Amino acid sequence: MTSRDLLRACYGSYAWLALAAIALPVCVLLAVTPGVQRRRGIARHGSRLFFAAIGSPVRIEGSAIEHHYPCVVIANHASYLDGIILTAALPAGFTYLIKQQMAGVPIVGFILRRLGSAFVDRADVKDRHRIARTLVGQARRGEALGFFPEGMFDASPGLKPFQLGAFSAAARARLPVVPVVIYGARHKLPAGRLFAAPGPLRIRICDPVHATDEPSARALMQLARRAMLLHLDEPDLAPAEEPQDA
Repeated sequence: MTSRDLLRACYGSYAWLALAAIALPVCVLLAVTPGVQRRRGIARHGSRLFFAAIGSPVRIEGSAIEHHYPCVVIANHASYLDGIILTAALPAGFTYLIKQQMAGVPIVGFILRRLGSAFVDRADVKDRHRIARTLVGQARRGEALGFFPEGMFDASPGLKPFQLGAFSAAARARLPVVPVVIYGARHKLPAGRLFAAPGPLRIRICDPVHATDEPSARALMQLARRAMLLHLDEPDLAPAEEPQDA
């Protein structure tokens, strides 16, 4: 084992201990606290505490998200840390779309359900359409939504094809789409790794992309993707890909 591997193992073990030490009391608080907004506030504080404890507080660049609220946030997806990063960095009012498999993960599934997350089975067309209708209704009521439009991640750098659901919700509700670029997560905990590595984390909140008088989900998607790629130092892996329905 090299000194670098040893450092990663030691740091990664500490990170897991810190996560457990913070996640368990957070779960208790989420179990007994009424009101989803209060529970989201607890999760936000817990996420911030976790990143501070491992020496990687999330630095925020760009405009304040509150100036664009309510809105639909989209972010690149590179690590299992991404959801915790957005929870720590963004206001507590966001509803996030999560793949259905996460609902069955011990502790994680409980936390996500208590935070009012929306789950979707991307392999089930009917379920995709059901959740799309639900999210459009939430967006029209002025709720803020958060998406990882790539839908999946792996260890290879690059922005994957976007699914259209986030942009359909924004277009129908005439809400701005705010691209958010996450930096450092792929290095810190890439796919296939057990131990996190030391390193900084930051996000950039890009300028919002607004629906026009005749909003098009596809046009919103293209504008938001272009804005994200301006700040993301990774290749575009879908220059000519067609998005999925949701």
